[in-house]
Amino acid sequence: MKVKLTKYIQALQLMAYVFIFNIAQAQESMKDVTQSASNPYGLSAIIDQGDWISKGVLLILLVMSLGTWVILITKYMEQSRLFSNAKKTRHQFWSQPNLDDAIGSLDKDSAFRYVAELAITAKCEHHGELASKVSLNTWIEMSFNRAIEEIQSKLSVGLAFLATVGSTAPFIGLFGTVWGIYHALTAIGIAGQASIDKVAGPVGEALIMTALGLAVAVPAVLSYNWLVRRNKSAMAQVGSFSADLEKVLLGGVKPE
Repeated sequence: MKVKLTKYIQALQLMAYVFIFNIAQAQESMKDVTQSASNPYGLSAIIDQGDWISKGVLLILLVMSLGTWVILITKYMEQSRLFSNAKKTRHQFWSQPNLDDAIGSLDKDSAFRYVAELAITAKCEHHGELASKVSLNTWIEMSFNRAIEEIQSKLSVGLAFLATVGSTAPFIGLFGTVWGIYHALTAIGIAGQASIDKVAGPVGEALIMTALGLAVAVPAVLSYNWLVRRNKSAMAQVGSFSADLEKVLLGGVKPE
């Protein structure tokens, strides 16, 4: 009986040792995970330990990235609204009995309504000695051109920022890269030896700056090209509407 009790106690002790060992292993694993999570060479290290130049480069890239996405979303919504108005104009404008009803069928903030109202106003104002020196055809055409230029100018707002970001962001990131390499060389000179622990942080900072510069520039370039193509398509529809309306105002027939 005592032998069985002794073996039972020994088994319990062995199980306790195994349990304690497993707890110790789990604690070590958690410690390793925590250490790996707080990477001393990552982006958080640049924010916490970087100098004001490194933080300034990060801030500039952040502003560029936020501006790019804000402009992309804003211009996309603006272009989508214009395409929607173009579709509505094709289906409703030309089916009205007169121009007043046709213009009233369009949204108040529609670019097509702005073009039509400006053209009708120009036709009504074609009187007087100075205006009569210009033919009605040319007078109305000038009104259409002014309206189209204003719409195109409004659609182009923000595209210059995207072009600037696309062309300068890689070089701003490159400046951060050069600054990180400078820190690495400084660390080597102070330590007197090129050990990994001395140069890993600055070199990692340099590589991160390069990656961030490209990550900011690529969406800006793609957004710029995409929005420019959509602008051309939108302005083509505005130009087509203007040409049709010009013939109606001059007493012609709208082309089919």
